[in-house]
Amino acid sequence: MTEATSSSAPVLWTARDAAAAVNGTLQGADWNATGVSIDSRTVKPGDLFIALAGPNFDGHAYAAKALTAGASAVLVSHRPDGLPADASVLLVEDTFAALQDLGSVARLRAKARIVAVTGSVGKTSTKEALAVCLGALAPTFATAGSLNNHWGVPLSLARMPADSVYAVFELGMNHAGEIGPLSRQVQPDVAVITTIEAVHLEFFSSVEAIADAKAEIFEGMSPNGTVVLNRDNPHYARLVAAARTKGLSRILGFGTAEDAAARLTECSAHATCSAVTAVIKGEPIQYGVSLPGRHHVMNSLGVLLAVQALGGDVATAAQALAKVKPIKGRGVRKRVRLGGDWLTIIDESYNASPVSMEASFQVLKASEPSAGGRRVAVLGDMLEMGEKSPLLHAALAEPLRANGVDLVFCCGPNMKRLFDKLPTAMQGAWAENSAALAPKIAQALRGGDCVMVKGSLGSRMALIVDALSALGDADAPVENSALNDTNGKTARAVQQG
Repeated sequence: MTEATSSSAPVLWTARDAAAAVNGTLQGADWNATGVSIDSRTVKPGDLFIALAGPNFDGHAYAAKALTAGASAVLVSHRPDGLPADASVLLVEDTFAALQDLGSVARLRAKARIVAVTGSVGKTSTKEALAVCLGALAPTFATAGSLNNHWGVPLSLARMPADSVYAVFELGMNHAGEIGPLSRQVQPDVAVITTIEAVHLEFFSSVEAIADAKAEIFEGMSPNGTVVLNRDNPHYARLVAAARTKGLSRILGFGTAEDAAARLTECSAHATCSAVTAVIKGEPIQYGVSLPGRHHVMNSLGVLLAVQALGGDVATAAQALAKVKPIKGRGVRKRVRLGGDWLTIIDESYNASPVSMEASFQVLKASEPSAGGRRVAVLGDMLEMGEKSPLLHAALAEPLRANGVDLVFCCGPNMKRLFDKLPTAMQGAWAENSAALAPKIAQALRGGDCVMVKGSLGSRMALIVDALSALGDADAPVENSALNDTNGKTARAVQQG
């Protein structure tokens, strides 16, 4: 189920219903909203625009622009300058509180079975996989992009159509105490925690403390809810204990452990996908995952457990895993013509942590450069790593070597620690920032190379992806052709009897 984009789209909010939900006052003509927006730059015709006041901006200054862009009405705490006299307005005391109220009412009226996803890494890709799998079964709503914080979650709830059969929400945090309120808003029937790893260490005293913060997802669940956890993670027992403390007894694990409810038995990795054999609660199944890397394979097991917990057909959902597409900044591949051959670019520029770095190196290892081509890693600083940041960056040298990476380019002060630890033959270049590094990479690359670009969002590695993409004519998107070899046996569940 995609978000509304035109006047023919289903109505999410009538003026009267929205006013009742937020205890607001209507001014101007009557209206219906087919969408909800907090960003005037992306307003679509029919949206209700909510003017939020942030630390660096005030949405009220853009209310008139939103109406010009086609918004059906604006939700404001005061009439801003420049607003037409006949504008459709919903006046409230506090626009952020009103956004939360819209989300709360949307949740109250929803009949959907809801799954919430969190974890140190893999949240968004798992959310997207769940959206595709559940969407193959019935109308499904899902969080757009990474709208997983105190603004994004109520906004996503407010956008959820009342007739959704399933819904998927992503919950994120970088401090303790942030996921609990989000979970209480979403009230998930199923909670998935992908994994617990050393991220956001700047804000946590230990990885155990990160596990406790992620376990806040249980706070919004009823005792009938189901918890889906990574059975192979060393913090599994800690999460189980936290779930039981909240009165949750339906706990399912996924991984390679013999007692995992969803157990991986075989995985055949290809450059752009994987073929999987697993056992889901005693039933063998084979399917393909269109995203490369063992981490996506493992999370696919959690996805199928969540589908089963929601009452969905696992075989149909598993077949849909071959159709999941990567998101910009999280594994999108593109090719550009360079020097008579193709340069392959793997865009992992959205985020980075030690565990996601190693997973990306494994994906790069499985990639196939042309004859004479090289596997090239372009790395920006991993942020929020705390006092151990220099050591964590330097420690990436070994997995880079182990995964057969030929050449490494780095930017940022912490990545200098890694660069200096690399063998001379692997050293491409280092620069203070991504803008300074981009031209050095462009000069060094050649056709046939396969280059992976990764770093935390604040390292601005997307700038390098854009620079490399401009080096030549772009090819069509890279297809997961290896899945064609396994489609005949993909997503085939062995029936009882």
